[in-house]
Amino acid sequence: MRHLPTRTTRRRVVGALTAGLLGALGLTGTWELAGPVPAAGAATPATSVPATSVSAGRAPTDGLALTPPMGFNNWNSTHCRAEFDEAMVKGIADIFVDKGLKDAGYEYVNLDDCWALPARDADGKLVPDPARFPGGIKAVADYVHAKGLKLGIYTSAGTKTCNDAGFPGALGHEYSDAQQFADWGVDYLKYDNCNNQGVDARQRYTTMRDALKAASQATGRPIVYSICEWGENKPWEWAADVGQLWRTTGDISDNWGSMLSIMKQNLPLARYAGPGRWNDPDMLEVGNGGMTDTEYRTHFSMWSIMAAPLLIGSDLRSASEKTFTVIGNKEVIAVDQDPLGKQGEVLSSEGGRWVVAKEMKDGSRAVALFNESGSPQRIATSAQAVGLPDADAYTLRDLWQHKSYNTAGTISATVPAHGTVLVRVSADGRWAGNPPAVELGVEGSTLTEAGKATALATSVTDLGRTPAKRVSVSVTGPSGWKVKADSPTTAGSLPTGRALRTKWTVTAPAGTPPGAYDVTLKAVYRSPGGVRAESVLPLTATVAVAPPSGTSNLGALPWLSTTNGWGPVERDTSNGESAAGDGGPLTINGAVYATGLGVHAESNVEYYTGGACESVGAQVGVDDEEGADGSVAFEIWADGTKVASTGVLTNADAARALVADVSGARVVRLVVTDGGDGITSDHGDWAAAQLTC
Repeated sequence: MRHLPTRTTRRRVVGALTAGLLGALGLTGTWELAGPVPAAGAATPATSVPATSVSAGRAPTDGLALTPPMGFNNWNSTHCRAEFDEAMVKGIADIFVDKGLKDAGYEYVNLDDCWALPARDADGKLVPDPARFPGGIKAVADYVHAKGLKLGIYTSAGTKTCNDAGFPGALGHEYSDAQQFADWGVDYLKYDNCNNQGVDARQRYTTMRDALKAASQATGRPIVYSICEWGENKPWEWAADVGQLWRTTGDISDNWGSMLSIMKQNLPLARYAGPGRWNDPDMLEVGNGGMTDTEYRTHFSMWSIMAAPLLIGSDLRSASEKTFTVIGNKEVIAVDQDPLGKQGEVLSSEGGRWVVAKEMKDGSRAVALFNESGSPQRIATSAQAVGLPDADAYTLRDLWQHKSYNTAGTISATVPAHGTVLVRVSADGRWAGNPPAVELGVEGSTLTEAGKATALATSVTDLGRTPAKRVSVSVTGPSGWKVKADSPTTAGSLPTGRALRTKWTVTAPAGTPPGAYDVTLKAVYRSPGGVRAESVLPLTATVAVAPPSGTSNLGALPWLSTTNGWGPVERDTSNGESAAGDGGPLTINGAVYATGLGVHAESNVEYYTGGACESVGAQVGVDDEEGADGSVAFEIWADGTKVASTGVLTNADAARALVADVSGARVVRLVVTDGGDGITSDHGDWAAAQLTC
């Protein structure tokens, strides 16, 4: 568990998302053999970082956590509920073995908060809750060890743990508690940061390090030490000789916004990671239900390329097969567990298009093409840019498709909204045995209205050193949708860099309810040797409703999507806490407003305007409910262009009028950023927000 001392005012958990987005398809088609395709839409270098880097800190001497720890922690799925007990922990250990997770590398079964009684015994010792753990912690450890696994436990570097019930913390009891843990057979300690009484973090965490070393020397049991200090004192700069991993961020939540914000905080810290010293962006949320399958694959992909600890946070007793497919992907896990121990580095990021590359021990590179945005994006780099030597061609292995291709050097893909293409690229000389890689592209909006034809254009581009033969392309929509090719859908041969371009018209039937619908772009082709290959690009078509004429309260209109830094976006109330409907009146510097939107930075709210609206306006500012700590900036975007902004506002500022001309825009986006100083207390109000059409 990782709660903060005052959860109302200290917003370290970042982001909530109502996923949805993309748009409906409609296209037209012609195909042509075009010349080599330029890298339009490719990520533009934002930071030039070499693919190899020198990790800071000392080399480990204890041999612990030479690759990022992998295992399970119960907190994200159970918190302190009664279901967290001895039977659950033993059941997770059984599942590790039965479902192949142990064979995939997962080994730690970790207990989080609430395992102890609220008070120590007469001798000052910790007492396991007999209702939850009737056999005690040692019996659980013995069971886990018998499975060939390891047991982890939790406490806090304070007088109490982070749970509201206040279980005993270890501050002042470090040596006694560490000895108890070792005697019980504990292999991993997560040491939280609550109720720390203002004692210096380095002092608190170093004291427990010394206590663990003493207990290890006395018992012969080494304990991996996880410093859960939330990144408040930059532990990556000082903790390499204190623990084996350190939290770089606040708590993760099971939503896109939280995962994205935490990833962005962790990515710049690559140089501090290495064998025995890992940046920890918190546990996995895969399978807990708050994100889409695409978003969970991104979550797992990006944690792996960041060489992050992989601690499963879902209750595996009820997990779906899709969840096991994601967390059990051995090819992705191999990226995380590579013994060279490099954390992936950002090579470029522009417009939500990210390229992250990780040097591997065998000389290959793992490359993540990550699309932060809400629509498909072309993301591109090259073998040279990721640090590979010059070669005639390269082997490109798609780690989610489990297929290998050859490429002449381009590494690119059209990546679905919130998606990640994760590949491993090598100059291995065996490229000719693989079919050429092809890139599927799409142009035009996937946002439409029911009964209206929408134009879409697709492309199939040969990235390989060898030609793609007998190429055919198709677009498939939901049952009842009309998909018509308006130009040829086949090509006899595509040489390197050439493309088959097709125009389509796509129509959702009249009466189709608003919402997101699956549409698939697929290419089938042959290698020069006749080997059949295919490439699939999943798309999301969004059917929207035309905005009403006149002036409307934005709080009453349907939105396409929302992303919010804490809890859901609220209609006509402030953001409040993490639950829907828990806000208060919208209040900016004492002025109260009856209508509008209550949000928390970082926040995005998207509306479909269909080219029929003229203006958006609101009174904006920081809501009074969070005291004096908030600082945010408001922006209005029209079809990807920023058309109005406020600059940074604080609680001391009166409401600011923000009005933008959005004439002709199909989508309007309301954005609240953190003002450049983190998201603590950043409650923003779009008060009296109106759309005129």
